[in-house]
Order: sequence, then C-alpha cells, then structure tokens
Amino acid sequence: MSKRRVFDIDFEPEADMASDTPAPADEPARRGPMAAAISENADALTERKSAEAAIRAENDRLAHEYVSLKKDGAIVARLPIDDVKMTKLTRDRGKGEDTEFNELKTSIRDIGLSNPIQVEDTGHGYELIQGYRRLAAYRSLYQQTGDKKFLTIPATLVARGEALENLYRRMVDENLVRRDISFAEMGQLASSYARETGVPLGDAIATLYASAGRQKRNYIAHFSTLMDLIGDKLTFPEAIPRSLGLKLIKGMEEYPRMRRHLGTVLDNHKPHNAAAELALLNKVLAPKTVDGPTGPSTSSKTTIRLNRRSGNVKVTGARGKIEVQMNKDFGAVDARKLEAGVRALLDQLGL
Repeated sequence: MSKRRVFDIDFEPEADMASDTPAPADEPARRGPMAAAISENADALTERKSAEAAIRAENDRLAHEYVSLKKDGAIVARLPIDDVKMTKLTRDRGKGEDTEFNELKTSIRDIGLSNPIQVEDTGHGYELIQGYRRLAAYRSLYQQTGDKKFLTIPATLVARGEALENLYRRMVDENLVRRDISFAEMGQLASSYARETGVPLGDAIATLYASAGRQKRNYIAHFSTLMDLIGDKLTFPEAIPRSLGLKLIKGMEEYPRMRRHLGTVLDNHKPHNAAAELALLNKVLAPKTVDGPTGPSTSSKTTIRLNRRSGNVKVTGARGKIEVQMNKDFGAVDARKLEAGVRALLDQLGL
C-alpha cells in the first residue's frame, strides 16, 4: 500500500547557497495589519497623554494666576445687585444727606460706571468692601428707570477668607481720599471696629488709619469719644467741624452735666437739618467757652421783677449767671424738683 503525500514544504536555501547580493538597505520590514494598528494606537495614546499633561499644567497655571489676581482685586465681573450684601462690615458712610448723590447717578446713567465696586466672594453671595454709594446709585437707578442694565454692577472680586482687618483697611483707605469724609464718620467706624474685634480704641484707630498722620488719628480718637457720648442724639454728626467737635469734648470734660444737657436740648428741639443742629450745639457750648476768669468782661445786665402768689421775685441775668431772689428757702426744696425747674428754664432759653 503506497503512502499518501499530504503537502510539500519548500525550504529556504542555506545561507551559503543564497545569492551573494545583499538586499537593499532601505527596504522596510514588512508588518502585518495587526502590528501596524497596535503601533499606531500606542503612538496616539502617547500623544494624547502628552497633550492632557500639557492641558493640566496650563489649567494649573491659570488657576494659580486667577487666585492671585482675585486676591489682588483684579478680577472684574458683573454681579446682580441683590447678591451684594452689607452685613459684614460697619460702613463709615453717615446717614445724613448726600448732596452729590444725584450727580453720581447722572454720571452713571450717562457714561456708565468707571470704577467698579469691590466685593468679597463668600461662597453663597458677595460682601461689599468698597463702593457703598455706587451700589446705592445702581439700586436707585433701577427703581427709578426699571432699566435691567442696572440690575447688575461691575465688581472686582476678592478671594474669600481675607482677614477682617484687611477688609476694613480696604474700605477705609479708599474713603480717606474722599474730601467729604467726616471725623464723626471715621470716629464712629473706629468705635464699631473696636467693639467687633475686642481691641482697645487706640489700637483700632492705629490699625484702620495707619496711613493717616498722628495728629489726624488724635482727632479721630476725640470724635470716637464724642460719638460714644452723644452720637445717638445727633442726626447730622457728619456736619460737625473738627474745631466744634474738639470743643464739645473739652466742654463735657470740664462740665460733666453738659452731656445730659446736650441730649435734652437735642431731644426737645429735634433739628431737621444740619445747620439747625450745629446752631444748637454752638448755643449750648458758647456760655461754657467764655465763662470764667479768662472770658471777656461785660457790664450788660438784665433785671426783671415778677409778682407771684408766693411773693415778689427779682430775676437778674448777667454774663455767666442767672440770679433769682425771693422770700423762699430754696435749700428746703426737693433736689429733684429744683433740678427739673432749672432744666425747664434752661430749655426754654435754648441753653
């Protein structure tokens, strides 16, 4: 029985039997389709990883740059006015009449806002640092015009978590350059900051007004004391000039009862404008500043006579005194009644 041949195998010739002519050096090695696909995919993955790494590095750089710019207050965005709150910082802007407010609104309406407000990003809204009047102007303009462009306001963003001291300094340093910022407003802010942080008033003033001169800080300290003593009785404290404020403090130091008298006069008269309030303060202060041995001498005197059921009364008014003479032992009068009567007399005289 013959053997069946399944297939033939052709063997390559032995090396010594091959042609002496070498194969061309530039002929590429042949690869199968699968090998080529694997190689191309590997190259693509390498390129993709390199690109992703470059993108991550660029994103990290931009993120660090954004945080740095935000800390410097150099990032500007348009924020809804209702998202800006004013609860974290005590404002140094008084509540009196702002005569230039309408001019500010007109400027914003006609040419826009040239100086953005500054806010701190709290994560759930924004806290105002600088720009109280500008924000108030936007809100007023929207109420008056209904124009939606006033619903958002340009603002520079400060990164969340900045120290309270720095936020106050940002607000204060901006307002120190305003010519209309009053000593009463600065003094009130210093007192509020001292209470909020628990530091002595002198340290609060040194921190907030570090860029101010020593003499100016001294004036601010006096007005802080003035506002603590009678600030709740004043309606237009920002109108008090420096010299009058210093005289009021000196007067209350020399005459302790002046504080109560000032409060009574302001409560009774309730001035409706700054000029009227200043007139009252000067009237209360005037006798105290000229009374005594160093005051100017005068011979003017007023004498009146009254007929009362209790007898005849002689009243003499001269510089520095009012004298009441009658047949009455005033030492036996209840001290509270005597004080009430004298207060009523002084109030009637506007003193």
